[in-house]
Amino acid sequence: MSSHNEMHSAIVPPKNWWVPAGSQEKKWITIAFIWCMILFAMMPLWHMKGGQNPSGIRGKVDPQKYAERTERFVNEFKVGEEKGIPIVAPPPGSEVYLVGKMWQWYPILKLKKGAEYTLHLSSTDINHGFSLTPVNINFQVVPGYDYGLKIVPNKAGDFRIICNEFCGIGHHNMIGKVLVEE
Repeated sequence: MSSHNEMHSAIVPPKNWWVPAGSQEKKWITIAFIWCMILFAMMPLWHMKGGQNPSGIRGKVDPQKYAERTERFVNEFKVGEEKGIPIVAPPPGSEVYLVGKMWQWYPILKLKKGAEYTLHLSSTDINHGFSLTPVNINFQVVPGYDYGLKIVPNKAGDFRIICNEFCGIGHHNMIGKVLVEE
């Protein structure tokens, strides 16, 4: 083909670059293709039956109006305070409002185990990531959108909400709380 001393201006293609695939390569390509089709078919099934991606109510909302609605919610159900952040205990079956804003989750929620709530999430400033630990729930919280999720706490305890979307210099301090009582 070419010697090492020969000048060229591009990548030199290998000799015999197109050779039909051997039988062993064809088997692995077939296995890989079948596996891809199985995983592709599993996506809708996992969404519907796996509970991994909870479907909810989504709608546009004015960030200022959402903040006002959250304040009304806080004033109606406030039962205490922790480090200046109100603790709210809404009755079972109610609409629960949580807002992400630099650099906090507001308010602290106090819920009953086994009771159903509709949790509304939104942001008033920039994108935040809602990650409820140790439960595997993750959402992108975007200003101007209200995400409503039907939830039923099935375990009592003290759970943390972590922002997993970098939101500025105070991002590492953006930790909220959900208290679930028996």
